[in-house]
Amino acid sequence: MSVTILCVLGLALIVLMVVGWRRRVRVTSDVPTPTPAPADLGEARTEELDGTYVSTTRSGDWLDRVAAHGLGVKSTVTAQVWDAGVTLRRRGAPDVFLPRADLLGVGTSGGMAGKVVGGDGLTVLTWRNGAHELDTGLRLRHPADALTLREAATSLIEHTKETR
Repeated sequence: MSVTILCVLGLALIVLMVVGWRRRVRVTSDVPTPTPAPADLGEARTEELDGTYVSTTRSGDWLDRVAAHGLGVKSTVTAQVWDAGVTLRRRGAPDVFLPRADLLGVGTSGGMAGKVVGGDGLTVLTWRNGAHELDTGLRLRHPADALTLREAATSLIEHTKETR
């Protein structure tokens, strides 16, 4: 009898999680599909940097996960900075390209929807997607890689501001 009750409760929790995720996708469906990476990305500014794609949230609200277009799916990522922008190649989820002109800022955080690490363990890329400003959090495998990514992405932003 108690095993049956536990199974029913477990199934109910799974159903509630699916319903909640679908609602989150619906609520964030106003965020446009990210721009696909161009065929010519220019010159690579970093090597491939391995880590975890934590999630994308609306900028400034680390709990407002954007689930539309797979942006809220946690996955393994290979990040690389190019002349044209930042590529985030993900396993098991759609890749994300952050065009150079859309990069707004680079920083760190102790957590965002899906992961809390404390300190400054996450690298956060702030970018524009249509009328929306978004924060994408990455947890890179090595702290030195996080610094490399932040410096290269910051140089893209600074160069873009100088040419405007």
